[in-house]
Amino acid sequence: MSQTKPVRITETILRDAHQSLIATRMSTERMLPIVEKLDQVGYHSLECWGGATFDASLRFLHEDPWDRLRKIKDKAKKTPLQMLFRGQNILGYRPYGDDVVEYFVQKSIANGIDIIRIFDCLNDLRNLETAVKASNKEKGHAQIALSYTLGDAYTLDYWTNIAKEIENMGADSICIKDMAGLLLPYKATELVTALKSAVKIPIQLHTHYTSGVASMTYMKAVEAGVDVIDCAMSPFALGTSQPATEVMVETFKGTPYDTGYDQNLLAEIADYFRPYRDECLESGLLNPKNMGVNIKTLLYQVPGGMLSNLTSQLKDLGAEDKYYEVLEEVPRVRKDFGECPLVTPSSQIVGSQAVMNVVAGERYKMVTKETKDVLSGKYGKTVKPFNPEVQKKCIGDAEVITCRPADLVPNELETLEAEMAQYKEQDEDVLSYALFPQVATDFFKYREAQKTKMDASVADTKNGAYPV
Repeated sequence: MSQTKPVRITETILRDAHQSLIATRMSTERMLPIVEKLDQVGYHSLECWGGATFDASLRFLHEDPWDRLRKIKDKAKKTPLQMLFRGQNILGYRPYGDDVVEYFVQKSIANGIDIIRIFDCLNDLRNLETAVKASNKEKGHAQIALSYTLGDAYTLDYWTNIAKEIENMGADSICIKDMAGLLLPYKATELVTALKSAVKIPIQLHTHYTSGVASMTYMKAVEAGVDVIDCAMSPFALGTSQPATEVMVETFKGTPYDTGYDQNLLAEIADYFRPYRDECLESGLLNPKNMGVNIKTLLYQVPGGMLSNLTSQLKDLGAEDKYYEVLEEVPRVRKDFGECPLVTPSSQIVGSQAVMNVVAGERYKMVTKETKDVLSGKYGKTVKPFNPEVQKKCIGDAEVITCRPADLVPNELETLEAEMAQYKEQDEDVLSYALFPQVATDFFKYREAQKTKMDASVADTKNGAYPV
C-alpha cells in the first residue's frame, strides 16, 4: 500500500447526487437547514453549484442560483465550496467569449466558490486555459477534470502526458472524471499509480455507481494513493449517483486511510434527507430505475443518462425495436468522431447521430447541425483524427477550424449588458442572461412580479416551487 494518509471526501449531495437522481430539483430551501451540519463533518469540500444546478434553478425552481451560493456560503464557514464548470462553455452549451468566462469565474469566487472543477468534453486543454488563468488570478483552486473514457487512444501514456500538461498549465489538482462508471477497480490501481508518479499535484476521483463497480474502484484507488474521492450521503447515493459517504467512511475506519469523520453526525445528516428521498419516490421525481445497476454501461461504454436519452428518442420515432442496433452504432460513430469521450455535450451529439444512422437505414444520410459542428472543429480537437470519408460526406468542402474555437468568439459582455439592462438588479444577472437568455429573462420577469406582489401585500408569497 503506497498511501499512509487519511483519504478525504468531497460531498456531492448538494449538486451531483440530486442532479443524477432527481433531475437537479433540490431547492435552496431544502438545502439550507442541513448546511451547518454538513460543514461540521470535515469534508475536503462540498460540491454545491455548477453543472446543471444553474439552469435548473432558473428554469424549474424559479430561484436565483447566485442567491443560493451566497446563502450556502453564509452557513458553511469551514468547508470549501466546489462547483463544476464546462470550460469555455461555462455552464451553457456553446463556447463563450473569454471576457464572459473570466467574469463568470471572478463572480463565482466572489460569491463563495473556493474550488472550480473545470472540464472539456473532448479533453482539449485549449478550452480550459482561460478558466484556469482566471481562477488563478482570483486566488481560487483550479482543478482540471479529465473526462475518463476507453478506447485505443486512451493509454496510460495518454493520461500521464495530459496530466503533466495540466500541471504545467497552473492547475492546483487533477480530477479523474468517470462520468459513465467505466473505471474498473484494478484499472483504477494502474491509473492512479501512473498519475501519482507523473505529477506532484493532488489527484481526485469522481465516478458514478451506474455500472455497479464504483465502491470497489474507490477502494483500489485509495490504496493506490488517490487523495480525494467524491461520495454522496446514503439517501441520494448509488444508482446513477456516487457511492455512499457513510459506507466509504466505515470501510476505511481503523486503517491508514481513516477519514476520522463522525458516523453519528453523518447519521443525523442522512436522517434529514431520508424523508425527502421518500417524497421524491412517491411523487415519481426519483425513478427506481435510476437506483439499480445498469451493466449495459460497461458492455457498450455508454453513460446511463445517454442510455435513457436513446430510449426516449427511439420511442418518439416509433423505432424502439432498433435499440440494440443503435447501441452497436454508438461506438462506430464515436470512432468516426475521433474517439471522443462521451460526456455533455458530445454524448448527446454522438447518440442522436447513431439514432439517425440506424433509423434512416443509411449512415450519415441525415446529419444534425451539432454533428457538422464537431466535424468542423467547432468543439475543439479530438484525440484521434476524424474519419475523412464521414467528414467529407457531412460537411463537404467547408472550412475546418484548427485554432481554439473561442478564438473565433469575440468579447460579448458589453453587448449582453446592453440587451438585458432593463432587468439588471445585481452584477451577476448579466451572467445568468449570457448563459440562458430566454430562461433568465423569464426569471427576471417572475422576480419583478414577486416584488410587486410583496409590495401589495407583506404576506410571504414564497411557495418554494415554480410550476413547470
